[in-house]
This record gives sequence, C-alpha cells and structure tokens, in this order.
Amino acid sequence: MADSKLHLVFGGRVTDPQGLDFVDLDKLDVVGIFPDYRSAEEAWRSSAQRTVDDAEMRYVIVHLHRLLDPEPNLKA
Repeated sequence: MADSKLHLVFGGRVTDPQGLDFVDLDKLDVVGIFPDYRSAEEAWRSSAQRTVDDAEMRYVIVHLHRLLDPEPNLKA
C-alpha cells in the first residue's frame, strides 16, 4: 500500500473572508480526513458550494501529511 497523504477539510465562520481567523472554534464544521488531495478537494468543493452565498463562511484543506513530516528530506 502506498503512503497516505492525509488531508483535513473543515470550515467555519471567519472575521474576514480573505483571512483564516475563525470566529467560534466550537462551531467548526469538520468535514473529514481524506487519503488524497483529490477526494479532499471534492469534499471541500461540495461544502464550499453549500455556503457560497455566505461571505463569512470559509472552508479549507489542510495538508496533514506536511504537518506530520514537515521536512521529509532532512535526516536526523
């Protein structure tokens, strides 16, 4: 089995539509964790489309695999 490149999709109300300052962390909509970017993008697109008329709602994709191994080419 190939290495998973995990991605998290979540969204919520933001103070500025151009930023990532989420207003109420208790009310974040965690869409899910996905094994690849393609499936994460599909989930992101679906969630974002549902709230397209609400400028204060923002959905994002977080590359969890980069957080888990931020510098894969460096050896300890």
